[in-house]
Amino acid sequence: MATLITGIAGGLAQRVAERLIADGEEVTGVDYRAVRDLLPSLSKKLVIHRASYNKTAIEDVFRKQPVERVLHLGRVGNLSEDIEKRFELNVIGSQKLMSLCIQHGVRSLVVLSTFHIYGAHPRNPIPISEDDPLRAGPGFPEIADAIQLDNMATTWIYKHPAVRTIVLRPTNVVGPHIHNTMSKFLRLRRIPTLAGFDPMSQFIHEDDLARAVIAAARGTQAGVYNVAGPAVLPWRTALGLAGARTIPLPSTFAKWYVRRFSPFPAYLVRFFMYPCVITDECFRRDFGWKPEIDIRKTIESAVS
Repeated sequence: MATLITGIAGGLAQRVAERLIADGEEVTGVDYRAVRDLLPSLSKKLVIHRASYNKTAIEDVFRKQPVERVLHLGRVGNLSEDIEKRFELNVIGSQKLMSLCIQHGVRSLVVLSTFHIYGAHPRNPIPISEDDPLRAGPGFPEIADAIQLDNMATTWIYKHPAVRTIVLRPTNVVGPHIHNTMSKFLRLRRIPTLAGFDPMSQFIHEDDLARAVIAAARGTQAGVYNVAGPAVLPWRTALGLAGARTIPLPSTFAKWYVRRFSPFPAYLVRFFMYPCVITDECFRRDFGWKPEIDIRKTIESAVS
């Protein structure tokens, strides 16, 4: 039986697939996007389907091959996509995938969420555990679909125990094969900083997160888990490791600058101002995992 990985056009999903195939496992990938940059090691070993998660075509993927595990790594975080399209893929599509897991006897499901749903807030506890409230919602509709996906998956854990479900909330994911907002931001020649603010921040290397996803898939526990990197460091120190040239800005101009000159979404400006530091003590304990790549190499890998 195969492992089905969604979001296979993305770098993280491909790194996970590469590791599973190297271990002799059968892997099938699916994505609503065309797969243009496939890792060479996967070119002849990975079966790929193109299908939107919210359409009937995804049902054919399950019919064509028995699936033992689903690694739902295909959350759409690209804010250039229409909000309605993101909702359809992230919420309706994820709901459909979960229903198909029940229908086809899937044994385990890993859902990739994000620590951004906690929000950056001056009253955040340090560190934030899985039981702490989600503060990202009010005033930021750009993150609403991610919060709804996470809530839906969290409820699913207890409503459908026949499918062992793990929801992962990783911190900022960076690496040479990652093209998410944070990785793109660190690659900018000039990066703005907010005068008077230097919040603590966290990063995790793509390969460490790939190992975390596989540990979750092969483990025995179910639940919601944070996944953090090797260290916590000030934001400006992280920019120094990235070799960035910083531009100090008053906070009143920050949102305008970000919208005009960078790919960073406006709601994440608060992460330049306030801490959002998570603890992954539970994940390390329950799955025997810990990051292997140090913080310097993690950040440098995003820009090298």
